Amino acid sequence: MNYSYVLLSEQDGKFYIGSTGDLRARLQKHSSDVVRSTAHRRPLRLIYYEGCLSIDDARRRERYLKTGRGGRYLKQRLASWLADIRSNKLERH
Repeated sequence: MNYSYVLLSEQDGKFYIGSTGDLRARLQKHSSDVVRSTAHRRPLRLIYYEGCLSIDDARRRERYLKTGRGGRYLKQRLASWLADIRSNKLERH
């Protein structure tokens, strides 16, 4: 199985979108400063992933999710969860 996935940076509140053939190993790399593009944005939280049968499909889905339309899809798909996260942050401050 291959995956496209979305991480949420708890530091800056932005998404990181990627694809991989081994989701667990890739998440471990993100957590241990191995990935330069996310090392400065930790801690990261896996908030969404999709399984694909081929790596080409996972990469195609990754590219889509990085577009404006894909970003809107993610925000709509995760709307309730994102609203809960925002309200919890406001309550803490």
